[in-house]
Amino acid sequence: MSYDEKLKARIEKQVGGARGVTSKKMFGGVAWMKGGNMFAGIVKNDLMVRVGPGRHDEFVREPNARVMDFTGRPMRGYVFVSPAGCAKDADLKRWIGRGMEFAATLPAKKAGKAKKVKE
Repeated sequence: MSYDEKLKARIEKQVGGARGVTSKKMFGGVAWMKGGNMFAGIVKNDLMVRVGPGRHDEFVREPNARVMDFTGRPMRGYVFVSPAGCAKDADLKRWIGRGMEFAATLPAKKAGKAKKVKE
């Protein structure tokens, strides 16, 4: 499964240098974390944003946004934004900001211990 490399570059440009932000390839796409908590990602050509359950209904009603159903069932607190919904840099910045804002409300995750490799 591939993802939109141009969208990835645009997100990297916006979050590059932000303290505590990392990216990781996962689920055939790429995700961004702050303090170990995922706040955004790319699934195929869609932007995925973690907005939290409290504002989910508000954001899912916005143009070009829909419920995230990556697993086949709706995931409350996450939205997919179609390419049209983040085509403009200002729109992408707004969506990324929403995800980062929610991630900032979560406690940072502790780094896991390295797993021992059996020889």
